[in-house]
Amino acid sequence: MSERLKNLLSPFFIGCLVLLVLNDFVLKAVYHNMLTGKLSDFCGLIVFPIFWSAVFPKHKLSVFMLTALLFVWWKSAYASGFIEILNMPFNVRRTVDPTDLLTLPALLLAWIHIQGVPNNITNYNLVTRLSALFIGAIAFFSFCATSQQRSVKYLEQPQYVLLKSATLPDAYRYEEFDFYKRDSLLVIRVKYLYDTAPVRDDDYNKNRMIKDLDQDVVARISDSTNLIPSGRITSLTIATAEGKDSLRFRGGRLDGRFSRTKNHKLIIEGFYKMGLEDATWTLRDTSSTIEVKQTYKNGELTSRSQFDHGKLVSADSVNTRADTVRNKYVQIGVLILLVIGTLIWIVMNFRNTPADQFKLKPVWKWLMCMILPIFVWLTHTGIRILLMDFSHDIFEQLFSVILIYLVTCPLMFVVVFWIKLRKEVDVLLYCLLFGLLYSIWTTWGTLIVLIN
Repeated sequence: MSERLKNLLSPFFIGCLVLLVLNDFVLKAVYHNMLTGKLSDFCGLIVFPIFWSAVFPKHKLSVFMLTALLFVWWKSAYASGFIEILNMPFNVRRTVDPTDLLTLPALLLAWIHIQGVPNNITNYNLVTRLSALFIGAIAFFSFCATSQQRSVKYLEQPQYVLLKSATLPDAYRYEEFDFYKRDSLLVIRVKYLYDTAPVRDDDYNKNRMIKDLDQDVVARISDSTNLIPSGRITSLTIATAEGKDSLRFRGGRLDGRFSRTKNHKLIIEGFYKMGLEDATWTLRDTSSTIEVKQTYKNGELTSRSQFDHGKLVSADSVNTRADTVRNKYVQIGVLILLVIGTLIWIVMNFRNTPADQFKLKPVWKWLMCMILPIFVWLTHTGIRILLMDFSHDIFEQLFSVILIYLVTCPLMFVVVFWIKLRKEVDVLLYCLLFGLLYSIWTTWGTLIVLIN
């Protein structure tokens, strides 16, 4: 126990853990540059092996060796097949970047630390042990961390509508639109859309938002604009700040080939089917060295591949709404299995351990009942992050904290005063159990909304 505590409670480990969480939840969202990306890898290569060395203290060398091998494999193209499988239920994202391997010396720094960290802990009381368990939970939470998502729906591919209009609208009144006048025709570029917060920010939601985009734009601007007859074919070229866009409309919606050139170089080409992206889209930088190919089905992105000088850099599959619904069923099944496993562990501890082995003073029992619901919320949040369902809306998080506290606080009194804990690990097991149950409930609610 002392070996585990000294590693998890060392200032070096705690400092790296705090920096890892701060970087993933704050710095990446603000700066999102190469430094923040490398900082996550560097701190992760310190926190990850030290944490698992505390869990398996007799296999520290194996933990560090496996960490190095898994990191190299994860950052290579050889992991793409496994990630595509893992991406189905958990939506895991990874970019192939060989420069990430430059952070591997962090493993050596972590190894030197656990070999030389002094044992300054002289009293292994309950507070010290629970502190180590709490820090371990934070470390596990950090492994699931992800960057914040944008709240405004920006359209990934250029989106235009064509209307009839005798006048040019005032652009200052419509920040989400750019206007281009062609005789009696008005070409409107839609940069982004406003909508209520969707249950999932995916292309299915985008397709719903732009289903009647030309009619919505007419209603948004004024009565001075009119719709184009649905069967009319119109081809136009529009000069924008990003390049020269060649457009083909059927009625007021994009339909057919789209291309964008800049400095006489083709940088975007693809196809629309009544306003929805279709088939394969190719995006290039101005030097034509970096190329991204995106495949769409019914307007929903299904895969993305990036090439550098013709060499594959990364390839990812993307879940459609149908994939997401199926994966929600899988996630609920996995969560139910984890609940069953946690219950079995709790029952085994209850049957095989004497009731007087884990004694607590009444003041500590009351304190645990009041504090442990916060750890339940932390467990639930970690699970939601892993399932890519975490919301950064402050009001939603506040509601989640209050609800979990009101529900689990009485349950903790039942567990601590009536059922009674048998081992120290039961503290985490009950937090995990209640966190899993709440996650099943919220995931099921998300599934119902997705289906409907």
